[in-house]
Amino acid sequence: MRKFLLSFILAFSSTLCVAQYYGFKIGSDRNKVVIPVEILNNMVVVPVVLNNQIPLKFILDTGVRTTVLTQKTYSDILGLDYSKEIVVSGPGNEKLVHAFVTDNVTFDLPGVHGKGHSMLVLEKDYLELRNYLGAEVHGILGYELFSRFIVQMDYERKRIILYLPERFRKKRRYQTLPISVEDTKPFVKVTTRMNAETSLNAKLLMDTGASHGLILDPESEKRISVPEKNLNSIIGRGLGGEITGKIGRIDALEMGKYKIEDIIANFPDPNSYMDTLLTKSNIYRNGAIGGEILSRFSVIFNFPKEEVYLKKNSSYRKHFNYDMSGITVKAIGARLRTYEITNLRDDSPADLAGLLEGDQIIAINGSMVFNMDLNHVNGFFNSKEGKRVSVEVEREGKRMKFEFRLVNQI
Repeated sequence: MRKFLLSFILAFSSTLCVAQYYGFKIGSDRNKVVIPVEILNNMVVVPVVLNNQIPLKFILDTGVRTTVLTQKTYSDILGLDYSKEIVVSGPGNEKLVHAFVTDNVTFDLPGVHGKGHSMLVLEKDYLELRNYLGAEVHGILGYELFSRFIVQMDYERKRIILYLPERFRKKRRYQTLPISVEDTKPFVKVTTRMNAETSLNAKLLMDTGASHGLILDPESEKRISVPEKNLNSIIGRGLGGEITGKIGRIDALEMGKYKIEDIIANFPDPNSYMDTLLTKSNIYRNGAIGGEILSRFSVIFNFPKEEVYLKKNSSYRKHFNYDMSGITVKAIGARLRTYEITNLRDDSPADLAGLLEGDQIIAINGSMVFNMDLNHVNGFFNSKEGKRVSVEVEREGKRMKFEFRLVNQI
């Protein structure tokens, strides 16, 4: 699977100042509810029914306070009223994001009812979740759920379990780590071993809404340095657009008794990721732990007690690989079955072979792609180092064919 960071931390949503009278509840005769989920690029996607009418799918994200609807079409269909407009500007007062606030919204998950919520509605689909995940995903659900329940994210069995805090009992065999919930977000301090000589106790956001394994900010701590062997790359997408940085490996991350070795880490360029590393409330951190690491565990978030519980699963020792082709693909069209190359990493195998941004992929290794999902397409580009890949594309009305071998560059 392509390890492309999709960071959906909406720092500006923490500044939303509206009265929020909301609440989630499960049946009075139940202590917990089990909800089947999808796992898309290391992120948990839950089914949600909006205002008892429209079934949608939302990413479950510890990095956001207010629920976000990324496609305004659905709130317009429901005729929702907007109580407030929000404009977020970047350098030079350039408008980055225009959004609306709607109140008294109802959310239903299987076995869970929530009413009286506020929701942020993006004017445009700035994040393009459905395109970069290759599946219908319509929004982001965060703190409202974690503040009400103890939330277990079971990546291996593709389910979440919501427990009533007063009835929850910690399970045996789980490692307990203290967290601090600051501005609605969970932070953990763990030992980060950059190399044989350098380590630090880093403060990291536990970010279920990002697909990467680890992001470390060199600006936050002088001991965080980019490894000598690295790649320049687009490491993700945020509300302001692409996030650039470098990719390299560090020796290990130690989380209690668990030591995860030879990790690929993302190092954002200065100011590229600033809106998510230092929020308006001045919460300082060194980076974030994302889904590529979290998905190797069953993770239980206990926000009320400020604890997290971990138990490794069968993916725990899986090797960390990074894109071996240099291609970033997004799915477009009504069926999300047309695949366009949106970025090529400089001097990568695909770049050197002659592929270009804007090429539409027609076939890979002789197989037509119109019936493949995005995960299947990306799988061809990350299967095995040294494997030869042939790609047929359409460019300006012409069909062209290219070949290259997959190379692990870090």
